[in-house]
Amino acid sequence: MDNAIISNQFNDIEKKVARLIEICKRHEAANLELKNKIKSLEEELLGKIEAEKSYAQEKALIRSKIDSLLVRIEENMEI
Repeated sequence: MDNAIISNQFNDIEKKVARLIEICKRHEAANLELKNKIKSLEEELLGKIEAEKSYAQEKALIRSKIDSLLVRIEENMEI
């Protein structure tokens, strides 16, 4: 009788361990998916940062050219 109880307890433990292993596998898969998503978002963010830097440089160049043209216009208006 005691052997049957012990056997049942081992069976229960084996089932619980199997469920825990399955849960761990699902968490590992979800974790990998999240890591891939983070990597993708980081790459997207770097692209946007580069685009913003490029835009700021272009804006500064345009501002410089406008200022230069305004100076030339003012110089010609004084004549």
